[in-house]
Order: sequence, then structure tokens, then C-alpha cells
Amino acid sequence: MQRILYISTARSDFDTAALDGILRASRRNNAAAGVTGLLLFGGRRFLQALEGPEPAVAGVFDRIARDPRHFAVVKLSRKTIETRMFGEWAMGYRPARTPGDSFETDDLRTIVERLVEPIDDVTLRAEFTSFAALHAAA
Repeated sequence: MQRILYISTARSDFDTAALDGILRASRRNNAAAGVTGLLLFGGRRFLQALEGPEPAVAGVFDRIARDPRHFAVVKLSRKTIETRMFGEWAMGYRPARTPGDSFETDDLRTIVERLVEPIDDVTLRAEFTSFAALHAAA
């Protein structure tokens, strides 16, 4: 199995309905391909871990990289893994802070820290907690 962690930027702003639509489609497509993961969204930036069979993960990542709604898609890591960190999720999702949010900065960090607490890979865990801290502070 393989895990890819990437970051990308949306070409335009997404409202909640658009994000929900992307998430529904991603969950459906990823589940069909046997891919699990975690997605954080902050402002116009996405941080996502994809994991599963190598050809499926590569296919999902390639589809995302070609999606015209994204640019500056940067693969932060690609790693062979023995077990999934997000095995129960077709796609876990948590929005980071966006303008007009009512939750407090510390709440987002706490939520993300709880989400990634079971992750054994300290670098992967740090990527998500750092992303949440950065976007919660913005």
C-alpha cells in the first residue's frame, strides 16, 4: 500500500455547498477505488493524505493534479505503508478556518489534534497539526 500527502491551492473560493459536493464525490470515488484519507481545507489551501493500493492512490492523485479547480499541487511525500492510518474513512474531512467561521482558533487545533492523535507517523501528524494551526490563525 501507499500513502501520498499533498498540498494544493484552489483557483477560486469555495462555499460550503461546493465543498460538500466535492467531499461527497471524493468519498464515493475513493471508496470505490479502495482509497482512504484525511482532507483539511483552509482558505484556498487543501492538505490531503491519500492511502490504499498503489495504483489506486496514484490514480486519485493524478486526477486531483489534473483537476482545473486546483493549481500548485505539490506532493509532500509518497511512502510505502503496511497499515492505513485512515482505514475507517472513505475520506475524513475537516475545514480549517475560513472567513466568518464561528469556532475559536484553539477549537480547530484541538479537533485536528484529536483526529490525528492515533497516527503513528510523527511527520504526518505534524503536517496536519501545523496546517490547522496556520489556517486557524489566519
